[in-house]
Amino acid sequence: MLTSTIYYTMLTRSYSKTLATTATDPTVQRETQYFQANIGKVKSVDDLLKNDKLYTYVMKAFGLSDMSYAKGLIRKVLTGGVANPKSLANTLNDPRYKALATAFNFAANGAQTTSSASVQKTTINDYVEQALETNVGKTSPGAKMALYFQRMAPNITSAYSILGDKTLLNVVETAFGLSSSISFQNIDQQAKTISGLLKISDLQKPAYLQKFIERFTANYDAQNPTSASATPTNALQITSPGISQNLLLSIANLPQGGR
Repeated sequence: MLTSTIYYTMLTRSYSKTLATTATDPTVQRETQYFQANIGKVKSVDDLLKNDKLYTYVMKAFGLSDMSYAKGLIRKVLTGGVANPKSLANTLNDPRYKALATAFNFAANGAQTTSSASVQKTTINDYVEQALETNVGKTSPGAKMALYFQRMAPNITSAYSILGDKTLLNVVETAFGLSSSISFQNIDQQAKTISGLLKISDLQKPAYLQKFIERFTANYDAQNPTSASATPTNALQITSPGISQNLLLSIANLPQGGR
């Protein structure tokens, strides 16, 4: 079994090609084709909420699958937009809601919202990343968390963004060896603790973000030692339930390069 450090490194050594490989998965292709063919027909928040396949696709793309049942909440997030600092998307600490409302900004763009090529591209890219993370998580929860933090980093604007997302918080707790009992503190004290350890603005710097994630995966692996060999060669001989052997081999053979 691969350590999360090795698995994450393999997946991100040429991240764009890893995503391209993920996008060829038959299920991902089928769902994406449906999204592309039908999202332009959505002219309002209610149109989106009424189409279960599109709604499910969008919710997964923005990491909100666990909140798909809460259509009333999502309606308020989308109708409120992001222009008003007091809108629901801006007052919820969880950065996923603001990312969703920013992309699907019906409040500002009305019926033209879904016809935007940028909105469609962002949603599809996020969906593919989510699909990758979901599959990776079946084999390596630590690598999944690292990929998630990497993807969400641009949306982290304060310590409260981290506190509002349990996965982001878990990554930070693991990276700095914080006890989960921090959650019993006053939320402002929690934010102060995190801000004292992590300069939030530095997460926008690729080099700093990479070092932070390496710190997380190293600590995660130390806390969750694997009993099997951590060498890529041995691990790639095992068929994973989340990532096929062919996909792992394809990823392992990718040339070195940037994202």
